[in-house]
Amino acid sequence: MMHPGPLIAILVAGLCLAFIFGALAQKLRFSPLVGYLLAGVAVGPFTPGFVADQGLANELAEIGVILLMFGVGLHFSLKDLLSVKTIAVPGALVQIAVATLLGLGLALSLGWGWVAGLVFGLALSVASTVVLLRALQERRLVQTEKGKIAVGWLIVEDLAMVLALVLIPTIADALNGARPGTPVPLSGQFDLGLWGVLGLTLAKVVAFIAFMLIVGRRVIPWVLHWVAHTGSRELFRLAVLALALGVAFMAASLFGVSFALGAFFAGMILNESPLSQRAAEESLPLRDAFAVLFFVSVGMLFDPGILLRAPLPLLATLAIILFGKSLAAWLIVRAFGRSNAVALTISASLAQIGEFSFILAGLGVSLAILPEQGRDLILAGAILSILLNPVLFAIIERFTTEASSAKPKPSAAKPEPEPEPERDIVATSLSDHMVVVGYGRVGALLGAGLVAQGEILLVIEEQPEAIAIARDQGAAVLVGNAADPGVLAAAGLARARRLFVAIPESFEAGQVCEQARRDNPELPIIARAHSDAAVEHLTKCGASLTIMGEAEIARAMLALCEKPAVNGDASADKQLV
Repeated sequence: MMHPGPLIAILVAGLCLAFIFGALAQKLRFSPLVGYLLAGVAVGPFTPGFVADQGLANELAEIGVILLMFGVGLHFSLKDLLSVKTIAVPGALVQIAVATLLGLGLALSLGWGWVAGLVFGLALSVASTVVLLRALQERRLVQTEKGKIAVGWLIVEDLAMVLALVLIPTIADALNGARPGTPVPLSGQFDLGLWGVLGLTLAKVVAFIAFMLIVGRRVIPWVLHWVAHTGSRELFRLAVLALALGVAFMAASLFGVSFALGAFFAGMILNESPLSQRAAEESLPLRDAFAVLFFVSVGMLFDPGILLRAPLPLLATLAIILFGKSLAAWLIVRAFGRSNAVALTISASLAQIGEFSFILAGLGVSLAILPEQGRDLILAGAILSILLNPVLFAIIERFTTEASSAKPKPSAAKPEPEPEPERDIVATSLSDHMVVVGYGRVGALLGAGLVAQGEILLVIEEQPEAIAIARDQGAAVLVGNAADPGVLAAAGLARARRLFVAIPESFEAGQVCEQARRDNPELPIIARAHSDAAVEHLTKCGASLTIMGEAEIARAMLALCEKPAVNGDASADKQLV
């Protein structure tokens, strides 16, 4: 009988505990990220009970980093950044500098040295992508001015950290020489000095970027398009993962740059392809699974004893995260003439640290330029700041609400421009309208037909391309996920004539049907399905009629067999199909 090895043990223990702790965190209205980190603490060497293999955890975490960075590149939007570049670029750079200097000051006071201080400060300067986007989405702020500035700010921070991940190993090699088991760095072979090695590293980065822009920009989309035309979903998913991991490995092996930079550029190049959305969807499950393992492995490194051994340095670290860089962000946004509400929202968004901080902390310790105490302070600061971030948002929202209600109304003689909506979701005023959830291939064909019949149409969609198509066809659009009760409530289902659920995911479609049935028990709900089980599930959830695509295709084919084509009627048959 075979006994489970350490790899199986860490996968099972890590994922199962991450699910349990993540679900508890979600129930308590905290970020699941906190639960994943606590799962790592539970299987780490600093707590009693089962201890996972740290070496294997680090290997799995490396794959997690590659896929995380691939996801960052895949969602990198130059358009979003350029729309707020005048404030996001200088604002983020100044805020990073302020937070880094504060971290450097604390590190020097603890006797770590300036290189450790720079790594420590950089780790405190960058907010978590996961936590920030989640906070904005929960408050319907992503499409508002404050949300766009926060996302643009985050993009600049991510780009700065990608550059830091490239340069930090070079600086460490130049200062400390070769690590055990690694080749002697160029600074030792040719006596290039720190600036020479930095220049050579930047030259490698430029060479890699040039290679990706000249070769990768052509090869990666071509490969994906070729695979897409094979019609194999499994092969397409495999191609996406092979490109992410393969480009990352090539970047490290041939150009000497980090896995992170290679994966980021693979995602960024792929983002330009029309298949980018599908690539993101297909790779998401595996990206999520390895991202969870990455957070678990980070939690394994955390020593809870730091809470008792170094309470004052921990409070100082938390003060930098919650107040130091947030105050800097508030001052910067106000200096650019934005309102106090916008400044406070961006400050709250940035008052936490996450995945990039963990990557930098792990890199610093592995290169022997950051003490383990620094990593423990970063991890403790991340857990506490993520826990406190919703509280900070609630305080700011209450303050801005009270301030806006106390603000005097403008006089009729001097009308002010209409203010920007405070939230993404604005309830529709339509009545006797058709609601279509999902505007993909099925939804777009359905919507075009409804508009041609003169129906009033409201589309619920969150993908930019589909939103643009719906608006071009003359439909009103509600931007968001229809499974979100707040989005569905804004669709005016009590006044709607019919609801069409055109999304292919039966689980999410079931949530939509269930909530819509509660909102309007008499509403006719028509849904689509891909299996008998999905039909049964959607019917139980409240769908009035569920149409299975495969069954309808079969009926259409059978209908063609009942009356054979005569005298060139084949074109009519083609049209019918």
